[in-house]
Amino acid sequence: MKPLTGKIALVAGATRGAGRGIACMLGEAGATVYCSGRSVRGNLASGSHRPETIDETAEMVTAHGGVGIAVRTDHSVEEEVAALIERIRKEQGRLDILINDVWGGDELITWGKKFWEVNLPDGFKMLRQAINTHIITSKYAVPLMLEAKSGIIMEITDGDGYFYRGQLFYDLVKTSVIRIAFGMAEELEGTGITTVAVTPGYLRSEAMLEYKGVTEANWKEGTKIDPNFIASETPYFVGRAVASLAADPNVSTKNGRVFSSWDLSDEYGFKDIDGNSPHWGRYVATTIPKYQYKRCDDEFYSYWRFLSGVKIGETEWT
Repeated sequence: MKPLTGKIALVAGATRGAGRGIACMLGEAGATVYCSGRSVRGNLASGSHRPETIDETAEMVTAHGGVGIAVRTDHSVEEEVAALIERIRKEQGRLDILINDVWGGDELITWGKKFWEVNLPDGFKMLRQAINTHIITSKYAVPLMLEAKSGIIMEITDGDGYFYRGQLFYDLVKTSVIRIAFGMAEELEGTGITTVAVTPGYLRSEAMLEYKGVTEANWKEGTKIDPNFIASETPYFVGRAVASLAADPNVSTKNGRVFSSWDLSDEYGFKDIDGNSPHWGRYVATTIPKYQYKRCDDEFYSYWRFLSGVKIGETEWT
């Protein structure tokens, strides 16, 4: 039997990228997956230039062996989130897995500009779309999960260490959702619900493939533009990381911490869907020395290493 057969999952932000890969791999493990987002066939999200839809994602979930259900939801609107959770309650009676992957910042982020040079309304909108949405979704989903006194919530981030992520608002988003996982774990202690943050490595998403001018079939050609692309992973890799966590009966021992797709691959033994075993952490540590960690305040640095699952005294990259 597939390890997640009978489990009910919600992937908030399942339209493309990591969210789509996660939804599909939860389906591969046998779950029923509600795929939410704003882009549906015939009605793409406002401001989006991408063609992917949650309808396609739901169909892919089913094709991978699960049950995919698309529900258009704007996760910044409380009433829509409440309606989504009520629908799950009526149709399934439970929610076992919540994936908070709402992002929506691709059209807002301005790489290469300092914070005093960016358009502040765009920056603040990014915070609302990629942080507030996670909190709103958890607020309405957790009461349903509490009824079963079990389940797991995963916050999808970018990076598992204390380092600067290249742009102030982007950095605030991706570090904040790690902190959300930690804070929710504190408040959910003793309820049976586990909360963690999960990061992919160099994600070979639909947008990244397009940017490199390649397809998944010839993705290695993208190394002509960026040699580091050789260490990239498909969205299904972090999807299998998430599915492995969701199926782990001892996942509560990981409560409140942040984990990477590559380290979870080492632990659980899964591979990417193309049969490769990408390891962004090892690649960076051996190939890109400039990303070696920056030391900060010793107390906070040690605390962050604890959250990252790194034992004090070990060498790590960030």
